[in-house]
Amino acid sequence: MTGINCRCNSSCTGIAVVASIILGIIAAFLRITAVITLTPAFLWVALGISVVYLAVVLISTAGTKNAPDCKCPALNALLAGILGTSLLSVILLGITFVATSIPGAILTGALILFLSLIITATACLVKCITECNN
Repeated sequence: MTGINCRCNSSCTGIAVVASIILGIIAAFLRITAVITLTPAFLWVALGISVVYLAVVLISTAGTKNAPDCKCPALNALLAGILGTSLLSVILLGITFVATSIPGAILTGALILFLSLIITATACLVKCITECNN
């Protein structure tokens, strides 16, 4: 087994998940108090971001055989964020909620959670790749 032996820890991914959960809770609170609203343009942008990220991840990891140990947790979090953002964007595009409805706030919080998980998991993946492949 001649894979790359890096000593990266997966605490970055854990921090990314916790930060995303906090942002999702804040977004749900702001949606229930009608401070923010979701426009269809934002939902289309979120869906576009997730589709582009999925294409980039599939292309960039297609030829990777000897992946660093720290790459898998970051990729798992990134794929969860991509799939969650895509699913919730489509759901929220199909169903309109009143600004102060509880289901709308929960779905908005979950969408922001997954969207921020894409960004933070990408940061962890870049950090992992740059530290492991010296």
